[in-house]
Amino acid sequence: MKARVTITLKNGVLDPQGKAIQHALGSLGFSGVEDVRQGKLIELELATTDRVAAQAEVEAMCEKLLANTVIENYSVELV
Repeated sequence: MKARVTITLKNGVLDPQGKAIQHALGSLGFSGVEDVRQGKLIELELATTDRVAAQAEVEAMCEKLLANTVIENYSVELV
């Protein structure tokens, strides 16, 4: 089973990379981009077929290592 974890900065947390992307898009002529928030995607291949256990395990991974929950949000999708 594959798990896809999306991690983004919480609202209100300064996102300098997002601002750099927004600025670069404007420089390339893509006007009208009012805001950019960047994040990261982590895909995990899990040995289990138990969706409930997999969800709980990946959430524990996020809480302990994958996400900085002080400044980041995360979501887990099992695919």
